[in-house]
Amino acid sequence: MQPLIKAALAAVALTLVAAPPAEARRPRHHSVAPAPVPSPPAGPQDIKFAQFIQDFRATALAAGITPATYDLAMSGLHRAASIEALNASQPEFVKPIWSYLDSAVSPTRISDGQRKLAEKAQMLAGIEAKYGVPREILVSIWGNETDYGRGNGEFNIFQALATLAYDGPRAEFGRTELLAALKMLQQEHLDPKQMTSSWAGAFGQLQMLPSTFLKSAVDGDGDGKRDLWHSSADALASAAVEVSSDGWERGHGWGYEVRLPPDFAYEQASGDLLKSIADWSALGVRTIDGRALPADAEQAVIYIPAGRRGPAFLAFNNFKVILKYNNAVSYALAVCTLADQIAGRPGIQAAWPRDEQPLSQDERIAMQNALVKLGYPLEKIDGILGRGTRAQLRLYQKARGLPADGFPTMQLLAAILVEVKQKGL
Repeated sequence: MQPLIKAALAAVALTLVAAPPAEARRPRHHSVAPAPVPSPPAGPQDIKFAQFIQDFRATALAAGITPATYDLAMSGLHRAASIEALNASQPEFVKPIWSYLDSAVSPTRISDGQRKLAEKAQMLAGIEAKYGVPREILVSIWGNETDYGRGNGEFNIFQALATLAYDGPRAEFGRTELLAALKMLQQEHLDPKQMTSSWAGAFGQLQMLPSTFLKSAVDGDGDGKRDLWHSSADALASAAVEVSSDGWERGHGWGYEVRLPPDFAYEQASGDLLKSIADWSALGVRTIDGRALPADAEQAVIYIPAGRRGPAFLAFNNFKVILKYNNAVSYALAVCTLADQIAGRPGIQAAWPRDEQPLSQDERIAMQNALVKLGYPLEKIDGILGRGTRAQLRLYQKARGLPADGFPTMQLLAAILVEVKQKGL
């Protein structure tokens, strides 16, 4: 780390505050389960958990769950310390998007996806014809969620959701999904002991939440059941229903990589500013190989997930539909670019700024605190550099004549902290 950055960070070390556990946009489904933790003697939290199991029974019965179903699923459950730890955890460092994509769109993931595309060609063709979602998109979601069915989750879904539901930052989410899981159990006549999930309650080969199952799950293989754990046809068809109902536009793509001109106003690449293709063309935006943008009636936004030094993408409505499946640009980009390569189209061409060091949790909080002190308000200081923080960061950059790409770097953090110190804030 450069001396200036070290000095600036040291100057504000005492001003850092601990961030509360952040609520995930959609919890990552395939987190590796930690090693089992020996059960401690029953304490206040265990008593609170047991009381929740007893009290929630009335809620479930009022919603139409039979006493037999509730007791079958919920009897003998105990709170899971490992799930509580995952629920409360925040990583010290955010994984750079290029590192995320290195694994999400690896050569093995691409070749495995192409093999699945060939093996299940007839089934996928039928799903695509019925629901309008391209087969490569569905296979890509499959690969990104569970590595094509290899990692469906190791927790019991009722223990996972009850642990989230009884207390903590995702209690409301946990209670909604727990009730949906009970309805699913009752409707489908399942064995609760065989209902495995991620720690966050997502299950099956496409990692669907119970509430989504109730809304979107279908019988894809015609056997009279909706088995998202064991039937890839059921899982893929159900994902197609979800993506289609979220607004996927049949016959349209997700977007493509573009090249921005040297004088581009980077604050326009916020991912929110819709413009016509003609308008983006007039601003000098070109395809990645320098050609004019193809004529298209759709409006589009531009994303620069690694700032001005990284790749740029022109994204249509269908990209935002994938964001509804999991609201993270890195995830949506992984799904879309993996789908491209599974289908034989090129991958990302521009280089990522791999020399940039990601900010730690403390450094992200320091950046947020400093922006607020300099007059750039934020709803909360939580170490999550999401849309609101990046919007304020772009305003800060623009006011100081910097390229307003909103990308948090160590160099930018150092400059902000130095300014705070110089102004005595």
